[in-house]
Amino acid sequence: MTVHLNLIAAACNNMGIGANGSLPWKLKKEMTFFTTMTRKTKDIDKKNVVLMGRRTWECIPKKYRPLSNRINMVLSSQILNCGDAAIVCNSISNALNIISKPPLKDQVENVWVIGGSSVYKAAMESPNFYRLYLTRIKEDFICDTFFPPIPSNFVLKQDENIPQGIQEEEGIHFVYEVYERETYA
Repeated sequence: MTVHLNLIAAACNNMGIGANGSLPWKLKKEMTFFTTMTRKTKDIDKKNVVLMGRRTWECIPKKYRPLSNRINMVLSSQILNCGDAAIVCNSISNALNIISKPPLKDQVENVWVIGGSSVYKAAMESPNFYRLYLTRIKEDFICDTFFPPIPSNFVLKQDENIPQGIQEEEGIHFVYEVYERETYA
């Protein structure tokens, strides 16, 4: 079984994704999009994995941890005890190995990488990378965490499952984009 990595992120004009351990914007529609995409499965008996770095895990308010109706996996080079809330892994390859074997093999439909910056970068470099779902927020925000550069061999794709065109909420404009690694014949 080949496990594909889907990445999902929102970034402002300067590719900022966070500030002081939080999102620099409050967009309910975008958060609903994130939740829907990372929860939605075709098979009702399966769940999706949300794969994140330790700092991303720690930035999720405790009342929302673990992210509900998803299998939470946390990448950390440190010893970390998340109890039953999340599976701790030390690398993307370690996480993929765990996902591709029982008992998770038969329980997982999709894997969503949800941050942070170094986890996104490693996922985009992985041969298991499949798609990047990027919400481009057409505003400037002060950020201290940034999405890594999108490789030049990633191309925009049409996806009828995501909202099309410019979205707007609270006077902030944003657009959903989908990228795939370009394949060479």
